[in-house]
Amino acid sequence: MQCLYQQTSSSQLMQENSLSFCHQYTLHPFFLGQEQVDELYRFRDNYFETHGVEDAGRKQRDVAQEMEKTLKKLEEKEELYKHNAEFLLLRGRCLGVAPEFSSTAEECLSRAVKLKPGLVEGWNTLGEQYWKKGDLVTAKTCFTGALQQSKNKVSLRSLSMVLRQLPGGVSDEQGKRVLESVDMARQAVQLDVTDGTSWYILGNAYISLFFTCGQNPQMSQQALSAYAQAEKVDRTATSNPDLHFNRATLFQYEEMFGSALAGYSRAAALDPTWDGPPERERQLLEYLEKLTALTENKGKVKARRLRSMLSSLSTTALGPCSCPQFRSPSGRVGSLEPRTLSALTHGHNGGVAALGKVVFSLASEGRMAFTFGMVDSEETCCVVMVYNTADSWGGPHRGLRGRPGAPGQTSQCGAQPADV
Repeated sequence: MQCLYQQTSSSQLMQENSLSFCHQYTLHPFFLGQEQVDELYRFRDNYFETHGVEDAGRKQRDVAQEMEKTLKKLEEKEELYKHNAEFLLLRGRCLGVAPEFSSTAEECLSRAVKLKPGLVEGWNTLGEQYWKKGDLVTAKTCFTGALQQSKNKVSLRSLSMVLRQLPGGVSDEQGKRVLESVDMARQAVQLDVTDGTSWYILGNAYISLFFTCGQNPQMSQQALSAYAQAEKVDRTATSNPDLHFNRATLFQYEEMFGSALAGYSRAAALDPTWDGPPERERQLLEYLEKLTALTENKGKVKARRLRSMLSSLSTTALGPCSCPQFRSPSGRVGSLEPRTLSALTHGHNGGVAALGKVVFSLASEGRMAFTFGMVDSEETCCVVMVYNTADSWGGPHRGLRGRPGAPGQTSQCGAQPADV
């Protein structure tokens, strides 16, 4: 199963503030501080609207500089308001704009929610700090506490992410958590259908459901639709490296390799400090290059050896599949009809079996699928992708060095032909 990368989400909730005046036309200091902190988050989230992709390597440094400027403005009022919950929240949010954990932010936010337990944004932002700290259980408690105060999209989608990240447990428990995660993400979207972050997190939840609960094609399509909707309603989503990376992972599983490579490349460009995307792109390119070469020369098996291998092809290799009483997993009863690879059609080929010899095998570094090449009686070479195999099946699966299937092994395939 692929592990999808999930960076820590920062709060996108911009609460409405009532205007309070000390004197006519004079804004309350808290309102000014709220605007300054909100502007800091807008600078971070909309960075690529004012900067080119070539500036991606400077983003964290530029955000850190803006954070320091905002922090200095807040510190000018610290002596007056350092024991005020709203001021502590603003300071905690300001420090929380950085991707790494901040103990000072944790301290400020903890004090804020103690002084004012109904501070929903305080609980959400504190939960994010615990997430960054690696304390997922306490983060979950914070988001749940915020929901008890008020149903809001930030708590819902944050809980959706936490539920998927919690330590394993038995398979049934994990499946239940993923289903609950999808439900939380859906609720977040329902509260605000124009929020791209909520749509993106819903897409991630669908991917987790796809890999955890049986690879239902409908789930993968819903994930892609959610990502597309995120980009449609929120232009900043197109600059989210996590979205491009996670979608590329799904594209790779669906064997849409061109789209997968484009996604990894885009993610790498948007976050040059992240090693994951370029490494995944490199692995996939190497895999495809080797796969193409092996397919074109039929596993480098010499012509005489290949003819000898194919001469021993027989329908007896189908074993029980050739019996009239054979029952397929779909419930169909009857023997499978042998077909050549050229006679197969795209999509599901029910009631038929392709018979051939294995001429090469290949395992990708990402453990996405085990791959082998099969040649039939017409000497047509086809790539077959095998998913969800046990670690002990077929020999070594990691790296590109394993060759578990010796040339000449007979293979029968009743599924659909793979495309490369």
